[in-house]
Amino acid sequence: MENTASPTPARPTIVADSAVPFLEGVLEPWADVRRIPGSRIAPDDVRDADVLIVRTRTRCDARLLAGSRVRLVATATIGFDHIDTAWCAAHGIRVATAAGCNARGVLQWVAAVLVCLARRDGWRPDEKTLGIVGVGHVGSLVKQYAELWGFRVVCCDPPREAREHCGFLPLPTVAREADLLTFHVPLDATTRRMADAALFRIMKPGAAIINSSRGGVVDGQALLASGRTCALDVWEHEPQIDPALLAHATLATPHIAGYSEQGKATAAAMAVAAVARTLALPLDGWYPPAAAPSAPRPITWPELCTTIGRAFDIEAQSRALKARPEDFERMRDEYAYRCEYF
Repeated sequence: MENTASPTPARPTIVADSAVPFLEGVLEPWADVRRIPGSRIAPDDVRDADVLIVRTRTRCDARLLAGSRVRLVATATIGFDHIDTAWCAAHGIRVATAAGCNARGVLQWVAAVLVCLARRDGWRPDEKTLGIVGVGHVGSLVKQYAELWGFRVVCCDPPREAREHCGFLPLPTVAREADLLTFHVPLDATTRRMADAALFRIMKPGAAIINSSRGGVVDGQALLASGRTCALDVWEHEPQIDPALLAHATLATPHIAGYSEQGKATAAAMAVAAVARTLALPLDGWYPPAAAPSAPRPITWPELCTTIGRAFDIEAQSRALKARPEDFERMRDEYAYRCEYF
């Protein structure tokens, strides 16, 4: 008798950056999963893959993806400048990001910077103007908490201003008024090196630069030449960072501003959700069971000053990076995720 049974469908193949946490065992019941360090993912690795799960260390463009069967690139990051989105769209590859996943982690990093600078220089929030460039997921949170802490806040976000008429100010105006200028923008043609020598010249004497967005947003050589106080989590050409700028920075961290337990868990959950939609997997609503959910709450400036050091010792992290900049990637990959407590 002729066998008319349908052939068993092939299992999909997923290639995932081995540093994306919480994924172990989640997708294996339905797919063949290969975990590879993000910087080492190569064309041969993805040729027969249906899905990629990446971080910023994997450049997803024609060189990597041409000739592959990849249908989805899911990045467990809010930024996507490591992905050639136009090329992906032209070749039918969907791109999914984890927009907003680490907003509270970055808020915590900014809070630690502000407390450290206030202690060092002896000021109170009600004596300072904080300029925020980019008022999206992260910038909006920074604005909310900074106003609660007593800062005068001025904001710049041209795309949102054009759409929503929020009353945000042009960048030169914000730069002139700010005592501290913090950047929370994506990296694109309009934001690359937006903080340049011309911007530094119009800022107040003694005003500081804070950058946790992307290294390319700030012209590192111009910042160094300006002599301005700066706190940097992101760097041009990382992980090969400029030793002179590293030595100059008041606070320096290895691209870990958003590295909270809850932020990483949310990023993993968003990547899994995108994969589940693409491959029709029964994982709707999955969240890492080992991770505690975020518990947002207001926090006063005095409470912040007494608690932030226990949650995140930014000065110790800065000393470690300055001592061993060659360990940038290891520090990043092995970072003990902070807990979001506000």
